[in-house]
Amino acid sequence: MDVDQREGGVSAIRKMLRMIRTDTRGATAIEYGLICALIVIAMMASLGSLGGGVAGKWNSMANNVGNAL
Repeated sequence: MDVDQREGGVSAIRKMLRMIRTDTRGATAIEYGLICALIVIAMMASLGSLGGGVAGKWNSMANNVGNAL
C-alpha cells in the first residue's frame, strides 16, 4: 500500500470513483423497484375498476334477496 492510499490521496480517490462507476448493483435494484412499482400501479387500477362491478353485483343480489323475503 503506497502513501497516497494510506493518506487518502488523489490516487485513492480515483480508485474509489472507478469502483463506484463500475458497480451496477444499485442500478439493478432501482430497475427492479421501478418494475415492481409499475406492476402495483397496474394492479391498483385494475382492481379499482373491477371493484365497482363486483359491488354492483353484490348490491343487486342483496336487493333480490330482500325482495324475495
